[in-house]
Amino acid sequence: MKKNFLLLAALISSHLLVAQRDTTTLEAAVVTATKFERKQTETGKVLSVIDRATLERNGGKTLGEMLNTVAGVQIIGANNNPGTNNLVTIRGAAAGNTLILLDGVPVNDPSVITNYFDINFIPIDQIERIEILKGGQSTLYGSDAVAGVINIISRKPGNKKATVNGLFSYGSWETLSQNIGIAGKTKSLDYSIQYTHTNSEGFSSAVDSTGTLEFGNNGFDQHAISSRFNFQLAPGWQLQLQHRYSSYQVDLDAAGFTDERDYTSDNYNSQYGIGLYRQHKYGQIRLNYLFNRARRDYLDDSTYKSSPFTDRIESRYVGNTHFIEGYGQWKIKGFDLLTGGDVRINQTEQWYWSTGPFGPYAPAPLNASMKQFSPYVSLLAKKGKWNWEIGGRVNLHSEYGSNFSFTFNPAYRFNNELRSFVNVYTAFKTPTLYQLFDAFAGNPDLLPEQSLVAEGGVEWKKSNGFRSRVVGFFRNTEDAIVYTYNPSTFAAAYRNVSRQLNYGAELEGSYQTGKWNFSANYTYTNGSIRAAYDGTGAPIGKDTSYFNLYRIPKHAIFGEVGYRLNKAIYLQMQMRYLGAREEFIYGSTPATMDAYGLIDLYGEYKFTSQSRLFIDLKNITDTVYEDIRGYNTRRRNFVVGFRFAL
Repeated sequence: MKKNFLLLAALISSHLLVAQRDTTTLEAAVVTATKFERKQTETGKVLSVIDRATLERNGGKTLGEMLNTVAGVQIIGANNNPGTNNLVTIRGAAAGNTLILLDGVPVNDPSVITNYFDINFIPIDQIERIEILKGGQSTLYGSDAVAGVINIISRKPGNKKATVNGLFSYGSWETLSQNIGIAGKTKSLDYSIQYTHTNSEGFSSAVDSTGTLEFGNNGFDQHAISSRFNFQLAPGWQLQLQHRYSSYQVDLDAAGFTDERDYTSDNYNSQYGIGLYRQHKYGQIRLNYLFNRARRDYLDDSTYKSSPFTDRIESRYVGNTHFIEGYGQWKIKGFDLLTGGDVRINQTEQWYWSTGPFGPYAPAPLNASMKQFSPYVSLLAKKGKWNWEIGGRVNLHSEYGSNFSFTFNPAYRFNNELRSFVNVYTAFKTPTLYQLFDAFAGNPDLLPEQSLVAEGGVEWKKSNGFRSRVVGFFRNTEDAIVYTYNPSTFAAAYRNVSRQLNYGAELEGSYQTGKWNFSANYTYTNGSIRAAYDGTGAPIGKDTSYFNLYRIPKHAIFGEVGYRLNKAIYLQMQMRYLGAREEFIYGSTPATMDAYGLIDLYGEYKFTSQSRLFIDLKNITDTVYEDIRGYNTRRRNFVVGFRFAL
């Protein structure tokens, strides 16, 4: 099967070394690249878009599965048991180096070691579209936007008085999902309210390596509601209110290859946002405030004991973020000037308690906070066949002081079909609260990780429906923060002790003709770490270099073929191939996870333009593979559902 799959991948990629089906809609207005609406042809940044039509043609997939179709993006855990933590990585960067935006506003979880946001909180049916902007984006978006940003844009308000939309689906492992929403428009108010519930019995997250231990299933149950209200206060003035609440409970196993039957995690996320928008004859002004709270509660009552040292474990991790931003865009004699600034206040509360044969154990709780203030400026210009963008940001941090980042993005259009671009960025990631203040390993003297990011490429668009993009990328990170531990002294600390290098290429493309559409992409990713210290933090005399792309393949291919049989029936096949990956094992040689390929089939029948029945058949070859060592991935499975709008 593997030889046949590789042959299929080679045939697709040789004809379609170009970008994802919806990523090449270059004429569409996008917002993530510049913070205000602008045609993608007027920026040289590498931006991909998954629109609402594409999401609806993939009715059985999750947010993580959809992001896995984009060149250079990998969501580790998206194909594991429902509720598995999805680690977002772009171009080989570690988790926490991709910034997640919700409707253009950064979200994160300060209680997590690397500050990333859990995308399990966002049901895909509450999303209008997704904009994936690759490259160092710290000038516009600040800390954590090292490898790129993913802007998840909520379902838009309706353009009629009132409409109702819904989805009901059933799939493998008795997975039930229901989404119901209402959207509408009046003279002074646009609104959208969505509710989603998903429940699954799941399967064993941990691999039973013996095949005889009868590991238990790990269930998943989620409730999520989101609402958006846009009030027209006066001509040119708009007030925006937003609320999102999501919670899910998931059963956990103790570790890879290790079962656990009474270990649960309750996860909560709530967001409250307010925005004021003013449009004037010279441009626009925006003010945003968002409060984001994430909480994770863990309970292991150890009726079924996977460890002889504990009888009960309880822990809680809370992260709160206040984000305040103001910026304006002004059109001045052929230029667009963007100026603004933001304030970020991160706070965490964490505690752990356990008891067992040796008595209770309760280390000191962690209560910590930090603040950042960042003014920034960006200038965009269009002159003849050239488009330019240049900008910079100063970040003032309450713990380490200040740092600076800049952006330089020239693009040149040769003709209506061909353009080229070169982008040079610096980007940064501030130390997290855990890295700074943890009682065991925290280091208050940490500096921010700082990266030099470069990319260049060409885009080719023909009137016959053929579109392509080729990009080469490079990222060099100085003062990378790593965890060190000295077993002889029992001393642990986070330190700025390494330099990380990543590089590679993306080839993307699509072609539409008649009833057929084709798309494919190929990503090559490589990298290394150079460090002057060993894992204990002790100097080793000279730098050593080693491969560091754990769980990231050097070679990844995605391909899709779609065929519209008639107005009612649409058929689609997707193929995904990931090369061999290495898995880090503490104190031992990394393990190698084998390459694998997956094939999915999708079909839908439209009763009307607003109602359709669909079936999504995934991993039809029943391939056995690993994304995380010791944890099961989804074997052959299905989702069948009905989507409607009234």
